[in-house]
Amino acid sequence: MAATVVRYLRSAGSPTSAAREPDSAHVDALPRPDLRAVGEDERAPVGPAEFRAVLGNFASGVTVITAPAADGEEGPAGFACQSFASLSLDPPLVTFMVARTSATWPRIARAGVFCVNILGAEQGDLCRAFAVSGADKFAGVSHRPAPATGSPQLDAVPAWIDCRIHAVHTGGDHLIVVGRVEAMGAEGEGDPLLFHKGRFGRLAD
Repeated sequence: MAATVVRYLRSAGSPTSAAREPDSAHVDALPRPDLRAVGEDERAPVGPAEFRAVLGNFASGVTVITAPAADGEEGPAGFACQSFASLSLDPPLVTFMVARTSATWPRIARAGVFCVNILGAEQGDLCRAFAVSGADKFAGVSHRPAPATGSPQLDAVPAWIDCRIHAVHTGGDHLIVVGRVEAMGAEGEGDPLLFHKGRFGRLAD
C-alpha cells in the first residue's frame, strides 16, 4: 500500500491559523427548535416517506465525521454521515449536513474542528458502529490524531480530510456545516463504500 500523501493546504497571503480558528462561542449548538417548517394549515408538498423513497435512488459515499474532545469532555465524538461533498477549490472547502437534533453535533461544534473519514467498501461494520446512538463509538476502533486539528483519523480508511469549521448554516431540520480544509491524505487504491436505497453497496466491474 502506498504511503499516505499529506498535503497541507496553505496559500500565500491567507489568514493565519489563529485568525481563522473559530471562537467556540460562535459554533455552539443551536437550541433544539420546533423542526416543523410547514405551517399547521399547510399540506407539505411531499410526504417524508415519498421523499426518502425517491432520494434513496441517489447513491452516495459514506463517511465518519470525527472531532477531538473539547475542554471538559472525556472522549472524542463521531457519527456516520452520507451527506458529505466537496464545495470549493479556492479556498478549499467541504461540507456535510447534520440533523439539528443530533446529540453528537454540539460536541463537534464545541471542538471547532473535524476530520472526514471516507470509508472503503469493506467498512460497513465501521459505519454501523458510528451510526449507533448512546454507545462508545470508538471502542475497539484504532485511530490517530489528524495532523492539523488532532481530530481522530481512523486507521485503514482510504482517505481523510482534516478541517476547521468555517461556517454553519440552517437548512430546514438540518445544519449545513462548511469546513476549511487544513490537511488531507489518501492511502493506496480501493473501492468506496456506497449507500443506495437503504443498503450498502460497492462498485461493480
